[in-house]
Amino acid sequence: MARLILSMNGQNMAEYNMNKERYTIGRLPDNDVRIDNPTVSGHHSLIINILNDSFLEDLNSTNGTYVNGKLIKKHALQHGDLLTVGKHQLRYIDVDSKQDDDEFARTMVIDSADVSTEVNSHEGAIAVAEAPVAQEAETINADDGAKPFRAAKIQVLNGTFAGREVLLNKAVTTLGRAKTQVIAITRRAAGYSIVIVENKAGREPPTVNGNPLQDQACPLKDNDVIQIIGIKMGFFVN
Repeated sequence: MARLILSMNGQNMAEYNMNKERYTIGRLPDNDVRIDNPTVSGHHSLIINILNDSFLEDLNSTNGTYVNGKLIKKHALQHGDLLTVGKHQLRYIDVDSKQDDDEFARTMVIDSADVSTEVNSHEGAIAVAEAPVAQEAETINADDGAKPFRAAKIQVLNGTFAGREVLLNKAVTTLGRAKTQVIAITRRAAGYSIVIVENKAGREPPTVNGNPLQDQACPLKDNDVIQIIGIKMGFFVN
């Protein structure tokens, strides 16, 4: 069951179990989540629960509704989202979604340290970084004619984990199932590329847009479709 945790200035004030279809958020007493503060409109926001999904909508409030710092009109809520209503925050917690995310991480995302040797053998001098490298090539001098670096992500397109996303903010992100099939997506100033790290004997190799990957690294383009261990993933440049 999803729930909302109301807080202000880091102090938790109330918790709401979301066990019905509609929840209104606002200053007036008839709201399900009442926030008695002049920065909050009488009826500020609405959350609609449909099966296992929750959708947030701003009700033309004066000061707006924000999710993770961004002003929204409508938003499909995800586990961990932080809603800001006036001076208050509401953390959206979806226990079932968190469990799915943990299982996704165990199944698909592999510690890059485990495969650093294999990646280096294919890609040459790629440095495997455990920490995010958000500053890498974010700004490039206009004199060299290069385009500014654009971050990317992959999104699962089928199966149990459809919709799950992985932000490609490390020098190397490895995906797959150990001892079965593993790929690495590398991030460098020139862009992203994909390479096979491990493929069990007799198994069809991973593909990009239906084309089997070879031993050499393959550049990735926006909207490419990757398939590995039966899972399709879209590559998207933000």
